[in-house]
Amino acid sequence: MRPGGRLIAMAAAGPIEARFGTLHNLSMAVVAAGMVGVALLHFARNTAELPALSLSDPRFVLFTALAAALAFYTYVGIARFVNRTPQVVIDRDGITLGFGRNRRFAWSEVQWVRLRRLAFRPQLQIGLQPDAFVAAALKLSPWNLDDGLRPVRGVPAAVLVRDNGLDTSSSAMLDAVRRFRPNLVKP
Repeated sequence: MRPGGRLIAMAAAGPIEARFGTLHNLSMAVVAAGMVGVALLHFARNTAELPALSLSDPRFVLFTALAAALAFYTYVGIARFVNRTPQVVIDRDGITLGFGRNRRFAWSEVQWVRLRRLAFRPQLQIGLQPDAFVAAALKLSPWNLDDGLRPVRGVPAAVLVRDNGLDTSSSAMLDAVRRFRPNLVKP
């Protein structure tokens, strides 16, 4: 096929929807709950190793903090496992970002899209028009480790979409942007 025919065939492809991955999030919940269970079983069998129920005992503080963190990840894993709503939708009208914000950006509000590595994983970065970014009130924080949306360091009107725990990779999301608006893809 000629390049023009290929672009028409690619544009005819449907939208892409990225949801929370069931296997990833269920296994996170099971492992976290299992770790709490193993710790409780260990202390039930070895009561001599049980820390004193006091904030002055550092082991009690440590185990309490770890149990709270694992309980949190159990909750997050289960909540994401049952949540089947799309978190990222890329279609002919624009990009919708979920993750508790549910904001839609028309293609006219998107300046560029690219992949960048965060640690070892490629992450999708979306540059927005400054007024659209401010109006969306995304409440991005670099400190929330479980958020699927994060700010892009050094770029004031951009959002980073983490694909951790999603059923669609960042590369597939970039390919969808390329299908609908190839002029927005930046190297």
